[in-house]
Amino acid sequence: MALSACLSSSICFHPTSNPRFSPKRTPTTTTSRPLRLLAPPPAAIPPLAADVDGTTIAVIGGGSVAALAAALSLTDPERRRKLQAEEVGGGDKEVVREYFNNSGFQRWKKIYGETDDVNRVQKDIRLGHSKTVENVLKMLADDGPLSGVTVCDAGCGTGSLSIPLAKEGAIVSASDISAAMVAEAEKKAREELPGSVMPKFEVKDLESLDGKYNTVVCLDVLIHYPQNKADGMIGHLASLAEKRLILSFAPKTFYYDLLKRVGELFPGPSKATRAYLHAEADVERALRKVGWKINKRGIVTTQFYFSRLVEAVPV
Repeated sequence: MALSACLSSSICFHPTSNPRFSPKRTPTTTTSRPLRLLAPPPAAIPPLAADVDGTTIAVIGGGSVAALAAALSLTDPERRRKLQAEEVGGGDKEVVREYFNNSGFQRWKKIYGETDDVNRVQKDIRLGHSKTVENVLKMLADDGPLSGVTVCDAGCGTGSLSIPLAKEGAIVSASDISAAMVAEAEKKAREELPGSVMPKFEVKDLESLDGKYNTVVCLDVLIHYPQNKADGMIGHLASLAEKRLILSFAPKTFYYDLLKRVGELFPGPSKATRAYLHAEADVERALRKVGWKINKRGIVTTQFYFSRLVEAVPV
């Protein structure tokens, strides 16, 4: 689905005199052919890393990072993860399905919608995700008109990408692991696409998708799965695409990994899915394994949203 998992708590930063640690208030995007990987600014947070119902932690200065790292060694967040999976009778996939069919659906429907009933963090997340969608549409349009182009929107969420694609004349197959999300996307499509060809909506997880498409897009989904599972999903998605595969994911660095682990110490009153960060090198390795290479790289950052965006093509 086109959603990223909440981390278990909200993490915010107090600005310091060092601009390197000052949160960005406006989204920054870049899209280009392969370029030097820029080190992410510590002030940013992985995609949708804030569970706004959780505890807020203020991280101030480099010394705090070392202290937090020491504290993490005394905890066992993996135990909580296993208990969460056992409650729904499965693993990551079952946890994701359960969450986005219930409490997660209500939360992210509001975040991805247009209601004013959102707080500052949710509004920032909405902005970040919209910039990701905007960049994907630009990537697709760079190769010419989208009319008649077949696109698989794997993890469509509430239709934030599928509907704009259909408006441009693309033939869209949209799917999501959550039946609630698919129903909402279909409802919005009927309202926003009078006279246009409707996307084909299905309730399916990534590994169950089939068919052949000019382009396959999977936004903010890999964050729900560990690298060993993500590798297989990337390979399967590539097998469905004839021309290009577009992925977005939460980048894994020491700093962001530490922030995620800190969030796991404070699960808050509501349950969310487990969140996994992915190193760009690992994503690239998974693509190379199935005969694909990265052709374009992009980045989207806001104060609470940080996402890598890659377009891959067959070698």
